[in-house]
Amino acid sequence: MSVVDRRDFLKLGAMGTVAAAGLAIPLGPSVSAKSASRLSDRDFPRPYRTAFRRPRVLKPVPGGETWDDVGRTLLFSVTAMASTAAILPRLVTPVRGYNGLVPGPVIDVEQGVRTRLRVRNALPPTNPIGGGSFATSTHLHGSASLPQYDGYANDLTRPGQYKEYHFPNFQDARTLWYHDHGVHHTSPNIYGGLAATYHLHDEYERGQLPQGEFDVPLLVSDAMFAADGTLAYDDDDHSGLWGDVVLVNGAPWPVMKVKRRVYRFRLLNAAVARSFRFALSTREPLVIVATDGGLMPVPQPVAAFRQAPAERYEVLVDFSRYSPGTLVDLVNLSNDNNVDYDHTGKVMRFEVTDAAYGGEHNLVPSALETGAIGLHTMALTRADAKEKVSLRVHRDDRTNLWVINGKSWNDVVDSRFREVVAKPAIDEVQLWEFENRGGGWFHPMHIHLVDFRVVGRNTNGGKPFPWELGPKDVVYVGENETVQVLVHFAVPKGSTGGRYMVHCHNAPHEDHDMMVQYQVGDNDPENDPNDPIAAAPPVWDDLPPDKPEYRPAVALPGW
Repeated sequence: MSVVDRRDFLKLGAMGTVAAAGLAIPLGPSVSAKSASRLSDRDFPRPYRTAFRRPRVLKPVPGGETWDDVGRTLLFSVTAMASTAAILPRLVTPVRGYNGLVPGPVIDVEQGVRTRLRVRNALPPTNPIGGGSFATSTHLHGSASLPQYDGYANDLTRPGQYKEYHFPNFQDARTLWYHDHGVHHTSPNIYGGLAATYHLHDEYERGQLPQGEFDVPLLVSDAMFAADGTLAYDDDDHSGLWGDVVLVNGAPWPVMKVKRRVYRFRLLNAAVARSFRFALSTREPLVIVATDGGLMPVPQPVAAFRQAPAERYEVLVDFSRYSPGTLVDLVNLSNDNNVDYDHTGKVMRFEVTDAAYGGEHNLVPSALETGAIGLHTMALTRADAKEKVSLRVHRDDRTNLWVINGKSWNDVVDSRFREVVAKPAIDEVQLWEFENRGGGWFHPMHIHLVDFRVVGRNTNGGKPFPWELGPKDVVYVGENETVQVLVHFAVPKGSTGGRYMVHCHNAPHEDHDMMVQYQVGDNDPENDPNDPIAAAPPVWDDLPPDKPEYRPAVALPGW
């Protein structure tokens, strides 16, 4: 991996107007130094100088609530649009976010209440980061959605269009996130700001874990900056982007004041490539209570844990053990195959106040009661698997593309979206094995639609790591690791199945071109009622692109 000096990186010269848009400049193979940004010392943010920012919560569209024989549906609306963010001490950074916010607004819903999310694309035709198309596709990561509402990479909403996505919300409580998934441009689109969390609640989670003020989303990412404060983009020949500024909810190394009680943190790695190894500076344990797919049956206290892009872990921290005024840092011990800089070992700081503490769910539980889906997922055994699917992830030196079993998304497109790596029946259980023979990279592998159970890992004595003992939808496949997962291919009620993606969530790998698909069920691709591109196409918007108001609510049929 290459690292680059602030003085040598982004040699702009007379290219100031290009730099203002963000740059994609290849790095040399052996340059090394301490920084990636080209900011001056006075413009570079200092750790622990910025106040913590909690993401805004999105309200449903007034008058958009509908009822049918299945139940209640809420309408939400966001606009993907250009905006600016105050990230640096003196400079303004152009961003592209949902409703212009980075991160975007939180959507907070209860299990069983369906949602419709209208996503308007009011972006310019060309993404200033990298110069690619600004067509978007919105994926609610962690949702068992129909294929046409899953954010299929080639289901594109172009500037001036909108698409309405339907989400069933029947799954157990979990931390999901919605982000862009546009084909070959996912990395710059997420990096520019198109990412936000979506919280699904149920009676088990409500009754056992901290809520409200003490339930805190932490979207952790990294960035590099040009001298004028714009986001710089360099994916190092498509291998990954590693910035030198760590952001939490869009703020660099923030400080959060906390009361002396138990807090729940929803940690999302929203970086496009960097993995983290989180720990507390006090060496007290982080108690993991939920994974991608919801609550863990047995909470796991860990000194540190690694988290790849797109993974979600919910952790409890008990601040009651600290005296007022204590400073507790969330730090990053990093992992193999990252590129680290002077301050990437820091994440954020907690300042313990002398505020009174108490209230509900103010103890760290030793066990958790989980919903039916989580119980089923974690009860899967190897004997349940009807088939084994082997997936080798690597870089093809001939094409310089990232591939799965030698196949890329280009091959899927060339097959007219027919080629699949697996074809499980609805409700079938399969054993999937991901193999990464090395090459200097790790691969966070994501299977759309499903939760799975990690059952084997060659680098941990054949067992999953303690933090993986809950339902997952992304699995960290490190260099020279082979990981096995048991997958139950359930579908939304009434669905006949369809085609879903499998890909690496190192977004530059996904864009170039580590993504394939599988099909669940026997739908005929020539006449598929759930065709991921044709079944629910976007429509042209009748509002001018400079007016991101909500469109009038329209009653649509339920599921």
